[in-house]
Amino acid sequence: MTPAPLHSQIVTEFTELAPLVERFRQAGQRIVLTQGVFDLVHIGHARYCQVAKQFGDVLIVGVDSDEKVRTRKGPDRPVVPQAERMEMVAHLAAVDVVVLKQLDEPKWKLIKTVKPDVLVATQDTYTPEQVAELQKICGRVVVLEPMATTSTSAKLRRLQIGAAQKISDQLSQKLIETIENVLAELKGERPHVRKTRRPRAKAKR
Repeated sequence: MTPAPLHSQIVTEFTELAPLVERFRQAGQRIVLTQGVFDLVHIGHARYCQVAKQFGDVLIVGVDSDEKVRTRKGPDRPVVPQAERMEMVAHLAAVDVVVLKQLDEPKWKLIKTVKPDVLVATQDTYTPEQVAELQKICGRVVVLEPMATTSTSAKLRRLQIGAAQKISDQLSQKLIETIENVLAELKGERPHVRKTRRPRAKAKR
């Protein structure tokens, strides 16, 4: 089966980005920029990008590299590698350009390169002082509230808790069987073997 075409262009080098931005400017298009990890892309990400796009004509999305995510969120993240995360974001209808953000880039390099008409961010991304500083680079800074009832981090915690509970239940069962077998051996009895009950076959009428 042929993969569905991407809605946006993927850029891995900043040298590729500058000509795109210049083309948008010459066409008189209003540029919106937002950034994030976009790990395990969910409905909140789609809604967020859709709302962000409403502030202009072109939406550019910066996606953190795997190395950058590990540094910020720990060795277990991201769950999805950067190439797949960028492709998932590129499939979102509201997105026009996806840009990879490397760990060793200078502070706010993407923002300074694009100089968007509108910078869209989530709550707690920037301090009020940083927002004031960014407004000197961008035309406007817009802060959006979460677009879904959960986040990627919350979903991962739920998965981890569920997996841990299953492991705990299995270990508890094996521990009980081990104790029973030890007690049986001390009494000179044969070890207990727990049998799984099978459902009784229904009588044929």
